[in-house]
Amino acid sequence: MPEDITIRRATADDSPRLTRLVRKSGAYRGDYAAMVDGYQVGGPYIEHHPVHVAVDAQDRVLGFYALLVDEAELDLAFVADDAQGLGIGRMLIEHMLGEGRAAGLDSIRVVAHPPAEEFYLRTGARRTGTVRPAGQIHWARPELRYDITADAA
Repeated sequence: MPEDITIRRATADDSPRLTRLVRKSGAYRGDYAAMVDGYQVGGPYIEHHPVHVAVDAQDRVLGFYALLVDEAELDLAFVADDAQGLGIGRMLIEHMLGEGRAAGLDSIRVVAHPPAEEFYLRTGARRTGTVRPAGQIHWARPELRYDITADAA
């Protein structure tokens, strides 16, 4: 993994770059394109929730995540297509688990994009079920959980 990667708290000014990363994600092509069409990671969302962004030395956004602390749930997690395979996703998950631990959470729920399930399993999540299709989401999604207390032992 490149050494010049840092994770920082996102600000409302990051909104356009995070929105662009989501909308251009290769993981959401084809049948999944409807999920990100018109999606916006808005400034108020970023200011209200712990959103953290991985950036390089030139402040280029490589990935980000949003943790909903009150719900103990990972809401968003994206890595730029050209930054995948560099360990950025793993770095973001480790950071998210640390943030969850600091917030006093015992575990963090993830309702995953189906192609991302293997990534979450490789980074320590366990499968807990399936979320049925609803609304604009016409496919079942894996439900997973990171057990923070077990991972800290």
